[in-house]
Amino acid sequence: MGTLAEQILSRAASRPVRAGELVEVIADRCFVPDDTIALVMHHLKRAGITRLAAPERLGIFYDHFAPAETVASATIHAAGRRFATEQGIAHLFDVGDGISHQICVEKGLVRPGQLAFNADSHTTTLGAAGCFGTGLGATETAYVWATGLIWLRVPTTLRVILEGRLAPGLDAKDVCLTLLRELGTRAAVYRAIEYHGDGVAGLGMAARMTLCNMAVELGAKAAMVPPDAVTEAHFAVLGIARDESWPRIDPDAEYERTLRLDLGSLEPMVAGPHAVNRVSPINEVEAPRIDQAFLGTCTNGRIEDLRVAARILQGRRLAPGLRMIVTPASRAVHLAAMEEGLMRIFLDAGCVVTTSGCGACAGLHQGLLGEGEVCISSGSRNAPGRMGSRDAAIYLASPATVAASAVTGRLTDPRTLAPLLETMT
Repeated sequence: MGTLAEQILSRAASRPVRAGELVEVIADRCFVPDDTIALVMHHLKRAGITRLAAPERLGIFYDHFAPAETVASATIHAAGRRFATEQGIAHLFDVGDGISHQICVEKGLVRPGQLAFNADSHTTTLGAAGCFGTGLGATETAYVWATGLIWLRVPTTLRVILEGRLAPGLDAKDVCLTLLRELGTRAAVYRAIEYHGDGVAGLGMAARMTLCNMAVELGAKAAMVPPDAVTEAHFAVLGIARDESWPRIDPDAEYERTLRLDLGSLEPMVAGPHAVNRVSPINEVEAPRIDQAFLGTCTNGRIEDLRVAARILQGRRLAPGLRMIVTPASRAVHLAAMEEGLMRIFLDAGCVVTTSGCGACAGLHQGLLGEGEVCISSGSRNAPGRMGSRDAAIYLASPATVAASAVTGRLTDPRTLAPLLETMT
């Protein structure tokens, strides 16, 4: 059977494959966000492609420039809608529906054992559902849309064994930042990562999505959690039962390297500007003054993340002179937060709630940073210019740390404000 990557790519190639092989595979799904759809349509037109190979497997997500912030973006949106109708593309998620990776998992568009592509680097998020998800460029995406096929080299796999349980006040984001501190940003270049152990078994789907999402910051081609009871429960709600196509742990699988991490020993972590692996325990970082706090993204915009932040913000106000932006990862998350009263907590605290999407995180709109400003973000990247001005500074941390820092106005250990905060699972 082999590693999860080998099992999934063997199925996609219709023959047994092993790490290192170059294989032609059939895509189960291939998506494109609105920041790339114009390029994909351009490449298809130049190649003379008038009909797509498998439109029932394709999807378009309006999540980057949503709502359209310029006439140019609005024009691209309109062209994409026409193209989807003309080609019979199965899925078009329009403005406000949410971020592609979140929607794919919450709606069951991807399933365990499948191979899915998207013209977005954080497609590794889909591995939380036992899917081999990876990002493509616009040209590669156009090729898949035209042929249904693509060539891949089967990656070797790093096995990360998580042991124990996170202490109150910590969550999967702290795990990701710890791994980045220990391994750096190139440890998993063109490799897959598998998360194993009783530590990951104790994490829910939301936390697993965070783990797989930030694996790309380690350089990973894909990241996956072997399907288990948590996976089955997630898909059971969607009316999808386990079948023989789901990959399984093979005790004889060959891994390039095995790493172990004791979750019980972790502390709240923060990545300082301007590198995702410039990570330290929060209590070892000089607390800067914060101008903006940001909660959201495909990394940490799920209902579980919003609950953690709301628990800290309830009955409190944002620090004077600080603004906080809250962006639910999808319309479904936004609705759930409304039903639970979380939106009232955010608004009472002084937060701004935006349309579900990637705008503020990617520095596109709905919350840019000005020169010299400092932001504490639940996002996944903090390179210069990521959220606006190249002279701004971005600190990456968990939703709990973001909320706690928004209350004090400085980088703050969430355990000092909410000592009884439950571990997010």
